[in-house]
This record gives sequence, structure tokens and C-alpha cells, in this order.
Amino acid sequence: MAGKLFRYPGTLSYVNYMGRRWWILTIAVAAQAAVTSLVYGLPFLLPQLRAELGLSLTEGGTLAVVPVLGVLVALIAWGAAADRFGERVVMGIGMAGTGLAGLAAAAVSGVVGLGALMVVAGVFSASITSASGRAVLGWFEASERGLAMGIRQTCTPIGVGFAALVLPAAGEAWGYRAALVVPAVLCLVLAVVVALWLLDPPRTAARTVTETRSPYRTPTLWRVHIASALLVAPQFTSSTFALTYLVTEHGWDAVTAGVVLAVVQIFGAAGRIGAGVWSDRVGSRMRPMRIIAVAVAAALMVWAFGGSTWVAVVGLVAVLIISVTDNGLAFTATAELAGPFWAGRALGIQNTGQNAMALVIAPLFAVVVTAFGWPLALSLVAALPVAAVFITPVGQRLVSTR
Repeated sequence: MAGKLFRYPGTLSYVNYMGRRWWILTIAVAAQAAVTSLVYGLPFLLPQLRAELGLSLTEGGTLAVVPVLGVLVALIAWGAAADRFGERVVMGIGMAGTGLAGLAAAAVSGVVGLGALMVVAGVFSASITSASGRAVLGWFEASERGLAMGIRQTCTPIGVGFAALVLPAAGEAWGYRAALVVPAVLCLVLAVVVALWLLDPPRTAARTVTETRSPYRTPTLWRVHIASALLVAPQFTSSTFALTYLVTEHGWDAVTAGVVLAVVQIFGAAGRIGAGVWSDRVGSRMRPMRIIAVAVAAALMVWAFGGSTWVAVVGLVAVLIISVTDNGLAFTATAELAGPFWAGRALGIQNTGQNAMALVIAPLFAVVVTAFGWPLALSLVAALPVAAVFITPVGQRLVSTR
């Protein structure tokens, strides 16, 4: 089967192969959604965190993204481990570590203890980001990878949607510590599923030295990474501050806002699948990504200048949906360009850039919005996807035919 990152195993029947790869995709989505709901769930507990710990908006926004620091420092190492030891081992350890760190975070009191343990949870969760994507891409052919990775990338909207639906209500009823137990236990359950049923994609040894050479000898992969990192800014700005914005600027109830944001995530998930299918049809990951960059910049400006009316809410919803649709495109392109012997490390580098932006953008945005207001702060964020339009390497045909 030409076009597979990892070649079709002749010992498997075609029927077994077809069924097995969709089962792997299901496990990958569930595992990533579980860790996402914990590591990226703190923004939905911001009202409780600020009330119980006495935090300002800037302090709360910073605490909400500290798990990303753990993700940031560990992604490349976990990717290299997946390249060497396989996906099931790496994901099993990562799921268990994330869940245990989450339970420990729920048990401690105070900002320092909570922040430190959520960083640890981020470190372990990074294994899922690198290894699960590598597993999915290893089981699918080039003509279907956009669809497969679009489905796989629904894990983020699913995880964030679950957090938006469950954590505000749990936080109001029992406090933020009890709310954290829910996603932590979910991670531990999925750790068992991964250990028992995840299968590594079939691998073959390198046939030539060229196959093992670094894909970073040309600038194309770097351009993909940089453009993708710039496009993360609208995603994390909207997801981190959406609930707070609706509560403070429009007077919404936190639980109601959480339910609405959870519903919005469904459309974000559908958008990721649609973008993947789109890229399969046009034979390019980057052309759709550039169009998405233009669309998200426009949506940010609608949010910025919609004032206190429903127009701003429409702009916010549009940003929440559009800003997540490009992620699977860059992820798929990265693995295709890197090849099977560098895919794990390249995906680690790809996600490192994205999480570095996520780590920086939330506290900076909080500072700017506190000092100058929402319109200026959102306008500055809109400049980043505009820059991504020019950096995205649209001239490169990214669908591998090896």
C-alpha cells in the first residue's frame, strides 16, 4: 500500500487491518481527550480558583496555563521515546502518570502545590500528544490521513467540551479540588484501555540511509511549525478566556456559559474533520490551513469590535470553532514530511512550538486586556494569524506518496 508512513503488514488480512486501524483511532481520540480535559481544564475553574485562592485575572490566567509548561518541556523527549520504544508503552506510562498527578493536585491546597502538580500532569500528558498521533498516522494511507487525523484531532474539542460541561458545575458544587478528580480518574481508566488494547503500527527497517536523515535540512518543516504556532494564539486566547469573558462582560452565569462552550466544541470537532477531508480532496494540507488563518483573523476582529452586543458573542463563537480546525492539518503535514523514522520527534517539535505559544499568550493577553481592554488585546492577537498566512508553505505538496 503505497503512501503509508508505516507499510502495510502482509501477515494481516485486509478485513482485520481495516477494523484494527479504526479501533486504534478510537483509543487515540479517547486517550487524548481525557488528558486534555485535565491539563486544559483549569480555565473552566477560573471563577472558583480566583474565589478560593484570592487570585487576580492575570494570576488566574497564568495558573490556568501552567500545565502547558510541563507539556512544553517533555514533548520532544516523549516523541523520541515513541520512535524508539513504540506507542503503547509510551502512552500507557503517560496516561497513568497524568491521572496520578491530577489526583495529587486535587489533594493539595494552595497555589504552589496545585501549580507544581499540574506541571507534572502536563509532563506526562505530553506523551499522548506525540505518541497517539504517531500511532494513528502509522495505520492510515496518505489519501485518508487528513480524515483520520481530523477525527483524531477532535480529541481536543471533545476534551475541552467535556471540561466545559462538567468542571464549572462540579466546581460550584464541591470546589475546584473535587472537580479535578473527575478528569484524573478518567485518565486512569484510559491508561488501562491503552495498556490492554492499543497496538503499535507495523514497522519496517530503513532500506537506505536517506530514509533516516533529518527532515530539517530544508526550511519547509520549520515553516509549518512556525505558522502552526502562530495559529495557536487565537485558539488558546479564546479557550482560556471565553468563560471569564462571558461572565464578566456579558453577565452570563458560569454554568450556563460552560454548557454553551461545550456545545460549541462539537462544531469545532466537526470543523477538524471537515478540514481533514478538505485537505485529502485537494491533495494539500497547507492551502486549507492558509485560508483558515484568514478566516480566524476576521473572526477575531468581529469579536474585538462587537462591543457588549450579541455580535461580539458571535465573533467569539466563530473564533472558538475556526481556530481549532487547522491543528490536524499541520500535525498531519509534519508527520508526512518527517517520515517514519523522525515522525515522533517532529511531532514533538511541532507541539512544543504550539504549547510555547499557549504558555506565553494567556498571561500576556491577560496583562494587555487588563490595561487596555478587549478590543486592542484581541486586535493584537489577530495579527498573528495574518503573519501565518505569509509563512505557511503552500507551494509544498505535503501528501506523501512514498
